[in-house]
Amino acid sequence: MHTDSWAIKAKKLGLRSRAVFKLEEILTKTKALKSNGLVLDIGSAPGGWSQLIKTLEPKSDVYAVDLLPMDPIKGVYFFQEDITNIDVIKEISLLKTKFDLVISDLAPNLTGISAVDEENIFELNSITLKTAVNYLNKSYGKFILKTFQNSLFKKIRLEMEKSFNIVQTYKPAASKSKSGEIYLYGERPL
Repeated sequence: MHTDSWAIKAKKLGLRSRAVFKLEEILTKTKALKSNGLVLDIGSAPGGWSQLIKTLEPKSDVYAVDLLPMDPIKGVYFFQEDITNIDVIKEISLLKTKFDLVISDLAPNLTGISAVDEENIFELNSITLKTAVNYLNKSYGKFILKTFQNSLFKKIRLEMEKSFNIVQTYKPAASKSKSGEIYLYGERPL
């Protein structure tokens, strides 16, 4: 199996995934991460994004949620739970409307059937968007969402535009050129 340069770099740096470079580029361009911030990482396993947040801003409080298990990261509060049940996680629900940043690298398991995959991606993106809007600080909250360029991309972008004052699209350099993945950034929930 061919390993790309981003994966090799991640391994050399002791990072959990190559996806950290995608998030790092978006954070650099948007200045979305603030010191002493409160961050919610949705779909956090294997933990690369949470690890990056703690590396860049060690004083940030990071709460991570995923259906899959995740090895511990010092200073990250991890909860193995379905995102649709986030309100039952007391430690997170007590912080509703207080998060400075919500990040999501979440994606469904792909079936290879285009219409099914696109609908599953849209549904997961919609749930994640709704969660972000409910948990972000309304004055200055920011949201980074992984999605995919497909027939429903415009629809999820429109949902973002209805939910945030500012919406931008990013295709980070570390994202494989053949990949349909793309990232939406939202700032200041409506």
